[in-house]
Amino acid sequence: MSLDLSPLTASQEARRQIEICNACRYCEGFCAVFPAMTRQKSFADGDLTQLANLCHNCRGCYYACQYTAPHEFALNIPAALAEVRVQSWERLARPRALARLFQTHGVAMAGLLVVALAWFFWALTALRPDAGAGFYAYLAHNTLVAIFLPAFLLPLALMALSIRDYWREIGGGPVRLAHLLQALQAAAQMKNLSGGHGDGCNFESGDRFSDRRRIFHQLMMYGFLLCFAATSSGTILHYAFGWQAPYPLLSLPKLLGVPGGLMMVAGAAGLAVLKLRADPALGAARVWGGEMAFILLLGVVALTGLALYAATGTGLVAPLLALHLATVMVLFLLLPFSKMVHGFYRLAALVAEAGQPAPKGGAD
Repeated sequence: MSLDLSPLTASQEARRQIEICNACRYCEGFCAVFPAMTRQKSFADGDLTQLANLCHNCRGCYYACQYTAPHEFALNIPAALAEVRVQSWERLARPRALARLFQTHGVAMAGLLVVALAWFFWALTALRPDAGAGFYAYLAHNTLVAIFLPAFLLPLALMALSIRDYWREIGGGPVRLAHLLQALQAAAQMKNLSGGHGDGCNFESGDRFSDRRRIFHQLMMYGFLLCFAATSSGTILHYAFGWQAPYPLLSLPKLLGVPGGLMMVAGAAGLAVLKLRADPALGAARVWGGEMAFILLLGVVALTGLALYAATGTGLVAPLLALHLATVMVLFLLLPFSKMVHGFYRLAALVAEAGQPAPKGGAD
């Protein structure tokens, strides 16, 4: 059953469904959402925002539920929480209008930005610097820093403000180191994608339990972190040791970046296939295209980076460099508005959950 919820009714519908689930509690061990909801009997909007961002949309609760359509309760917790979750990203983002525009036209926005920026970087390569090796022979290091530093720091600042507002909305308290470590452990293990039964989630089908979604998420997350570490190590080598790119295969940037890029490509391909197989009615259907575009954008960022490395010394370097830089910049610029932000919200939700007292036992 597909849910078409407006901003005025999404919280009301989620609250209705959560209260029914809280009375039943059959799914209590499935993920972090259900133990969290048992702490109270009524739910403010901030409580719903927190529960929605705890939800990993594994869909196990839907397939296990006896109250889904055609039952008169017509429960669809994954879709109801997905809509509240997406609306929280829209509402708390800055600027809010741009966030809402991306959620409904994300594919077009990302595509147009990639094309425009690729042409921009292609034009810059015509102004080749006097010195430099590798792709620095096409674009000077200082030019890249001047372009990318604000494009990276500004979205991070906007996202930090959004997370601050999220923390206030859910009534989050002081962050203790133990809570942060517990949340990081849950995020690193993708604990809430393992399913309450331990056989994985059934994101694709009610009859198929699998860890594939968790594995693909881990490939994407750890691959991205490796690529970020590769870039960071290259920056340290450049400024602290005067060792400038290009770096050989057995250098730290390449030893981190090449495996990281391969992991991201594999993760993006796997997540895209799973998303095509899964029922869009069990998520926020109106942003399905934007979410798919985000997955593909991550994959293209990694793929063009690997292709650029493989094309070293050939005539393909200039066009591949322009395309790679364009996709990386689009990823940065859309950071506060795309699904990339979900990792930060989810980590904040896990930290807040770690600071809560253990839920009481069964229903009254």
